[in-house]
Amino acid sequence: MGSHTKGKWGRALTTLALAMAIAGCGGNNGNEGAASKEGNHSADKPLEKVKVVLDWTPNTNHTGLYVARDKGFFEEQGLEVEIIQPGQEGADAMVAAGNAEFGVSYQESVTMARIAEVPLVSIAAVIQHNTSGFASPKEKGIDSPKKFEGMRYGGWGAPVEEAVIDALMREDGGDVGKVDIMSIGDSDFFAAVKRDIDFAWIYYAWTGVEAELRGEELNMVYLTDYSEKLDYYTPVLVTSEKLIADSPELVKAFTAGAAAGYQYAIDQPEEAADILIAAEPDLNPELVKASQKWLSPRYQDDAARWGEQKLSVWDSYADWMFERGLLEKELDAEQAFTNEFLPE
Repeated sequence: MGSHTKGKWGRALTTLALAMAIAGCGGNNGNEGAASKEGNHSADKPLEKVKVVLDWTPNTNHTGLYVARDKGFFEEQGLEVEIIQPGQEGADAMVAAGNAEFGVSYQESVTMARIAEVPLVSIAAVIQHNTSGFASPKEKGIDSPKKFEGMRYGGWGAPVEEAVIDALMREDGGDVGKVDIMSIGDSDFFAAVKRDIDFAWIYYAWTGVEAELRGEELNMVYLTDYSEKLDYYTPVLVTSEKLIADSPELVKAFTAGAAAGYQYAIDQPEEAADILIAAEPDLNPELVKASQKWLSPRYQDDAARWGEQKLSVWDSYADWMFERGLLEKELDAEQAFTNEFLPE
């Protein structure tokens, strides 16, 4: 997520109530009548224009979308896809309101949205396992959750942060009450850990790889090393219940194009990185190439196909959140995601 921590999600959650109100009005997505569209495009039909909104600034989590757009995989499905940046309201709210047909989100965000009766649905897991964790400069010696004690954590001010830190520390015999938890917003990780904080929550594929390139050694405490329930899908591709109901063939076409794009990135990471660099020239090419090499094997990982999601993963993370008072009620996990639109 750029050179940043996971902060965009926390900020987006504050707008979900607004999104719910807008979604209740049945935001017009302009795709009624698209259900008859066939998955493969015929030359005599005009391309259908759709938008996909990113969760953050462009990075290798998004490579498959750029590949699908620029290699013509979306066009083969009859779509002209515009990739856009999230506005102040965030990707979830834009999708819920029908201001973008598709978006990049996270399982934790979709879970919170569903509890708030915002009708988002995850249609594909971008990465099969959670690659995020708590990072700190090696010289600080924070190589286990117990060593978070007496340290300063910099995040975005969401309750889930303290809950995750607490869960990891309990496993390691630590006390979250001894951690100084502060909000640092969009501060750059590398600047913040030199000046204001001791550790932060990052995606290794971007900020961790950037640290390697900088020659700055990190200690990483991965969530998945301490709790299977924290091996959730992050990020995911989402759409609205309304679009699924009104235009299932459109959802299928988009998902097929995206799947082809991510498969290309899995098979040809160097070429895929070049496509992202060409599309977003402000990115650091060295970082994109190194990140892509690290991430490409992890998109599908041990799943039968790219994008597939398991009910057990959705259930166990929602149970974990509910047990810690982060959800007001239990999640109907079967409604939160679907594998229905993934190519066979």
